[in-house]
Amino acid sequence: MTVLVVGRGGGIARAVTLAARDAGAQVVAAGRNQDKLKAAYDGEPGITTEYVDLTDEASIAALGERLGTVDHIVSTASARARGKVADLDRDAVRASFDTKVIGPLMLAKHLAPRINAGGSLTIFSGVAAAKIAVGTLAVAITNGAADVLARSLALELAPVRVNAISPGVIDTGAWDGLGARKDDYFRDVSERNPARRIGTADDVAQTVLFAMTNSFVTGTTLRVDGGEPLT
Repeated sequence: MTVLVVGRGGGIARAVTLAARDAGAQVVAAGRNQDKLKAAYDGEPGITTEYVDLTDEASIAALGERLGTVDHIVSTASARARGKVADLDRDAVRASFDTKVIGPLMLAKHLAPRINAGGSLTIFSGVAAAKIAVGTLAVAITNGAADVLARSLALELAPVRVNAISPGVIDTGAWDGLGARKDDYFRDVSERNPARRIGTADDVAQTVLFAMTNSFVTGTTLRVDGGEPLT
């Protein structure tokens, strides 16, 4: 079994890559920063690295030519444009949409024909689409578009299965920018959500494996958010 994981070499992308490898797959970790990917997986058996830029259709097509056939594709890539409407930068919003929606769409265009029977494509949405908040407008509409993309592709690409994963607050390096406020934020989220804890990258990775291996799950968004939208 060959699994292509698109994303950075850390956080959720790394957890998915290692989980797929540990489940017996040969994994291709692909992304723009080859130095970071090679450093992340150097010496890891069953994992190779490839270059791809999800904002460049030619790069995606070239990756497909190099890989040949695959069994499952997972796109974890994201670019977040945060801020209130008055503060949003057009280029940042475009980059967010390009990376998380158009990029996976181009993956489907060029690589779906290369997916073996019983295979799948898993893309990433996010909790902001389900829990609206001031300051996350651009993230919310991007995630919402990813949800719709998964459903649309599931119908058009059948029997290739297509699903979206919607993580909530997950303890990865993505929150390190909060500095000293990170612990307080995590504590507040943990006290408020029904799961009473922060999610881990492995929580998400195990859900991705479920989406890949359950042959009766397609066209849906699997939420890994501790019930955050309920609060």
